[in-house]
This record gives sequence, C-alpha cells and structure tokens, in this order.
Amino acid sequence: QVQLVESGGGLVQAGGSLRLSCAASGRTFSSHAMGWFRQLPGNVREFVAAISWSGGSTSYADSVKGRFTISRDNAKNTVYLQMNSLKPEDTAVYYCAADPRPLRVGVSVWDTPYNYWGQGAQVTVSS
Repeated sequence: QVQLVESGGGLVQAGGSLRLSCAASGRTFSSHAMGWFRQLPGNVREFVAAISWSGGSTSYADSVKGRFTISRDNAKNTVYLQMNSLKPEDTAVYYCAADPRPLRVGVSVWDTPYNYWGQGAQVTVSS
C-alpha cells in the first residue's frame, strides 16, 4: 500500500519557521517529481512548491518564493518543505503529492498529474 505521510505541522507565530516532511512508503518515488500544495479556508487548493526527481528543478508559488525551500532525500524517500518568515496567510492544510510519471525533467504546478496524496498537515500561523 502506497502512503505519503506528512509531519512537522503545528502552530507558530508570524515570522517563525516550520519544516514539513513527507515520508513515502510502499514504493519508491526517487524517480518521480514531488509537490506540495495547500488547502486554504474555503477549500481552495493551491500550488506551493515542486521538485523534480533529481532535485535539479524546482518551482515555487510567487507567494512563497524566497521564504520556502523544497528539498528531497531520495535515499530516505522523503521530501521536505522548509518554511521561513511565516505569515498568517500561510495558514492552511499542507499536502504532499507524487507525480506518477517517472524521470521527467520539469515539474507540474497543477494538481492534476499528481495521483498520490498524503493526508495533510495543519499549519497555523498566528499574528
């Protein structure tokens, strides 16, 4: 059974930092792009960041560029999202996702190609 499990969410004050982890089990995703999305109040899901299978290509939403960093450790089958300078508007449930298409050069900022999803991690940023 394939599982993506997020951890590292929580409550933090504005300006603080959190690091989310997404550990995969049941199969390896070392040849697959991975992404982070977040679901805002009102059920709007938006792209946050994505990383190619090799780590050589990354993409970020404009709203998090310069504050968030996506990385991966293929030996651990884990993807990370380092979030710095957090703002109240970053409050959301954060989901990691895996793109089933192997060895792609780029990454998708749209959620449709991703067909493995974690259960989500709540991040709450207080003002």
